[in-house]
Amino acid sequence: MNVNTACIHAGYEAANGEPRCLPIYLSTTFHYDKCADVADIFDDPTLGMIYSRFENPTCDATERKIAALEGGAAAMLTSSGQAANLLAVLNLCSAGDHLVSSAAIYGGTVNLLSFTLKRFGIDCTFVSPRASKEEIAAAIRPNTKLVFGETVANPALAVLDIETFAAAAHEAGIPLVMDNTFPTPVMCRPIEWGCDIVTHSTTKYIDGHAMTGGGVIVDSGNFDWTAHADRFPGLTEPDESYHGVVYTEAYGKLAYIVKARMQLMRDLGCYPPATNGFILNQTIETLPLRMRQHCDNAQRVAEWLEGRPEVEKVDFPGLTSSPDHDLAEKYLPDGVCGVISIIVAGGRERAAALLDHLKLASIEVHVADSQTCVLHPASTTHRQLTDEQLVACGIEPGLVRLSCGLEGADDIIADLEQAFSAIA
Repeated sequence: MNVNTACIHAGYEAANGEPRCLPIYLSTTFHYDKCADVADIFDDPTLGMIYSRFENPTCDATERKIAALEGGAAAMLTSSGQAANLLAVLNLCSAGDHLVSSAAIYGGTVNLLSFTLKRFGIDCTFVSPRASKEEIAAAIRPNTKLVFGETVANPALAVLDIETFAAAAHEAGIPLVMDNTFPTPVMCRPIEWGCDIVTHSTTKYIDGHAMTGGGVIVDSGNFDWTAHADRFPGLTEPDESYHGVVYTEAYGKLAYIVKARMQLMRDLGCYPPATNGFILNQTIETLPLRMRQHCDNAQRVAEWLEGRPEVEKVDFPGLTSSPDHDLAEKYLPDGVCGVISIIVAGGRERAAALLDHLKLASIEVHVADSQTCVLHPASTTHRQLTDEQLVACGIEPGLVRLSCGLEGADDIIADLEQAFSAIA
């Protein structure tokens, strides 16, 4: 299906006389007539549903829709984007293992890879999002299990060279895992460029209305785990925690996602409720329309901001002045996202003052909302750092993250203009 059609029709098809809209199945468990029926499903979980800690009919339909949008074989929803990235890594890595990641990724993911996973014996090496294939290869070790990156980084807005990272990973016999939150599959489908596993924070544009937290993992089904069996024993050798199943033998292209569900989700239980799956299924129907408006608004606002004397710098890959404009043209020709980073002249105090004078835009610890929202990291998420420490971690004291909503671009610009005038 065309992506616009898939957003509406993929995942759920009503049979004759059934509800036209996907129902909310509010049930923690599922009834069976015979003990043997349940036993069969425990032997092969693709035959039916067992328990809502790791599967639900409403969420299942939404998972199938998102998998179709990304061009993947299957998907699994999670309770948050952080949970999606955590499970995507843990599905391949154990204590003593290693991964390589682009340095331009969400700060919470940096913390996850740098500190939290290190406590579990999993190490991470960071490379530039502009790293060459040779530089990425140099960071890969014999115990490296995956390469990770973000299509468009939050909040740095660096665009990853997907083909380069995929080539380096595949030559080493490991998969490329990518967070595609900001572009969504409407603007970029990383699997088509060589990515193997895609994650999202569905809290952002896929929801798009600041209603539900969530995440998703999409398995392309393309990576051949058996070609590198020694590197991935969790997939190619018997799982004693699940009656000795060998996932690659039993499930073929679905091996990765079935293992993630029946081993990790079973044990960690970070699955969303049916209501969240229902909301996502509904919001996805308008995703193409919303993404085009977000992208168009951001492009207009970014171009306007470039001419303002109050702004030292505008970071947005859609601008010809951006160092990532060439990559945006290649991977995101129809639009990048709705998020812009600017550095306000005058530093911390003036940036905070700008936010205080905005009327349409809302100050929120959030992006990718239907409403325009702004955040000054130096005053909020990174307020414990000095100006020198901020610069050291790549955040200028005057940095403002602006997420353009679905309002008219002229109204967003007018709001910024009156705020700039107020702090002149």
